[in-house]
Amino acid sequence: MRMVDEQLILASVGPVQAILDAHEGVVNVVDTTDGIIMISLEGGCTGCSSTPMTAMQIYYSLMKLEDVNDVVFVNGELPAYMRSFIDEKLGI
Repeated sequence: MRMVDEQLILASVGPVQAILDAHEGVVNVVDTTDGIIMISLEGGCTGCSSTPMTAMQIYYSLMKLEDVNDVVFVNGELPAYMRSFIDEKLGI
């Protein structure tokens, strides 16, 4: 069972973190087993209409990491059509 470093995940959120900080949003890393990153967006993200866009940016950043096989938003923050769009752009 291989784990991806939580600090690497949080660092890879990158520019989105500044937006999250300004709106009291929190990225909670739930699990990283076997390169499947399970996260939830909490705090100010809960109920925010911009959460799907934030999730899309996070998904894009994390899927570019070598050790990441998938990113699952446990609260369903990333709609399937957005996931498909990013997957197509990344060629996965």
